[in-house]
Amino acid sequence: MKKVLLFASGTGSNVENIIQYFENNPDIIIVGVFTNNAHATVLDKAAKYNIPTLIFNKEELSEGFVLSKVSELQPDLIVLAGFLWKFPAGIIAKYPNRIINIHPALLPKYGGKGMYGMKVHQTVLDNKEKETGITIHYVNEHYDEGEFIFQQKVAIDDCASADEIVTKVQELEHKHFPEIIEKLLTTNT
Repeated sequence: MKKVLLFASGTGSNVENIIQYFENNPDIIIVGVFTNNAHATVLDKAAKYNIPTLIFNKEELSEGFVLSKVSELQPDLIVLAGFLWKFPAGIIAKYPNRIINIHPALLPKYGGKGMYGMKVHQTVLDNKEKETGITIHYVNEHYDEGEFIFQQKVAIDDCASADEIVTKVQELEHKHFPEIIEKLLTTNT
């Protein structure tokens, strides 16, 4: 059985979608949801599916506590699904090419420190882009610079607001993110 550990900072729409996708899969299990935000609604979503959670602070992330908790779970894949902090080098080193992230734009455009969520979508709108999309990539020690695994585009020339862009991008995220996770877990040993 392959084990997936999810990290998130906010509402957890991708987390819930991933949990639902694998809910009846006997070969893949979600072993936990870790968050840096004690008020994140992702905690409610994890509780609804009886998924264990961990809340941690910056010091615990950087000084090895979170790494020890990750190691206890022995995940085959660590998935950042709306996790906003820079991931520590210690965890990256221990799990090379086993940590992935989803970014709500077509990297390398609109990536890097401070580019997340609505900030990305508003910038895409302000720059009058005709399309945007998602990028699923491996996590390295720099924001949004890991090797790309998958990109999918969507036309947004009919979008008049960042909220309309969010709707289109989330549709891509919810369709493709679980599929890519499954593909990675079933093609890698």
